[in-house]
Amino acid sequence: MKILKNIFIYSVIVTLLFFINTSMVYALTPISEPEYQGIDVSDWQGYIDYSRVRASGIEIVYIKASQGNNIKDPYFDINYENAKANGLKVGFYHFLTATNTAEAEQEARFFSSVIAGKIPDCKLAMDYEVFGGVSVAEINNIAQVFLESVRRLTNKEVIIYSDLSNSRDTFSRELAESYPLWIAYYGDYRQLENIETNWQTWQGQQYTDRGVVPGISGNVDRDIYTREIFLGETSQLPQVDNNDETINTQSIFYTVQSGDTLSEIAQMYGTTVQEIASINNIANPNLIFPGQVLRILTNSTVNGNETRGAGSITYTVRRGDTLSQIAAAYGVTVASIVEINNIQNPNLIFPGQKLRITDSSNTTLNQPVEQTVSNTNTTRFTYIVRRGDTLSQIARLYGVSVQYLVRVNNISNPNLIFPGQRIRI
Repeated sequence: MKILKNIFIYSVIVTLLFFINTSMVYALTPISEPEYQGIDVSDWQGYIDYSRVRASGIEIVYIKASQGNNIKDPYFDINYENAKANGLKVGFYHFLTATNTAEAEQEARFFSSVIAGKIPDCKLAMDYEVFGGVSVAEINNIAQVFLESVRRLTNKEVIIYSDLSNSRDTFSRELAESYPLWIAYYGDYRQLENIETNWQTWQGQQYTDRGVVPGISGNVDRDIYTREIFLGETSQLPQVDNNDETINTQSIFYTVQSGDTLSEIAQMYGTTVQEIASINNIANPNLIFPGQVLRILTNSTVNGNETRGAGSITYTVRRGDTLSQIAAAYGVTVASIVEINNIQNPNLIFPGQKLRITDSSNTTLNQPVEQTVSNTNTTRFTYIVRRGDTLSQIARLYGVSVQYLVRVNNISNPNLIFPGQRIRI
């Protein structure tokens, strides 16, 4: 009878454990109390005044370093230097585009070579969100190879950036058990307490892509982090050889004209059809249409200097430019451009010439706008729309009304403007 009683108790316990395990509601919660306000940035934000960012209460900035196996974010160096100079903690992330494990290894080496010599404070992040038809099993193999390679090459801890859907349906439980999570969830993190994913905890949450932060033009991703986001040991990253030549790039936006082809546009800007198609998610390279706005990465570089809260850029002269127009667009003087670039004749500049434009008075460079002069000698500005801009923001920036911008630019829907669009002021 005692044996039967023990067997019964054992059966009850096994049944209860089975029920608990199969009906468990997984909770995705912060690994500890979130303490740090942060942002993550790339070339979309352009030049950033980090002294104002720091004064606003931001403590951590994740900076895009690279993409693919040969694209370095053009603002990476200046973002790193100025963020560090203003006392922010920094982390780096790479936008992964690999479609097999060999490419994942190449991208890990490229990322490690771009960030070599820098001193990060936070874990190195993998941003892998565009899979190009690769199977779930292969996605996990690619992620595993990339993360292991970065950790081996840099001797630093790594973290996975993922949205809620991919954290549940794409990235495996094995990855979740090996690497921490930086979750993209646009809402209150307490709403995740009854959400089932392959992770139980997170160390960072990106909670909006519409953040407004002093010192940054337009919107920016906002984040909160726990103390575990920091590296256990901070030191200079080792030098890593990269077989491919690093391409420093800058984004421009081109509006397709009637009769244009991708091959002609690629030749015009010294890039390839494949690169333009990849960046703009163009399924059929033979099918583009007038009015379509294409993001194009050029070989112009953006350089940093060591002045606290200041920076410099490299501007490539275009046909019709004058030094006075360029100086006015960037809020500097003709004399400063002449001196920095050792220009003998201020009236003689030529298309393709690269001019370093820097802030020599410890004030912030203006956000770049284009200046044009009409036939009536009236000075006008053309503003290039950035991600997150609204007409009301642009109107306030230049002291005009939304109605004026709508009328001058023949805008049919004031709530619909897009990155790269040119707005006459």
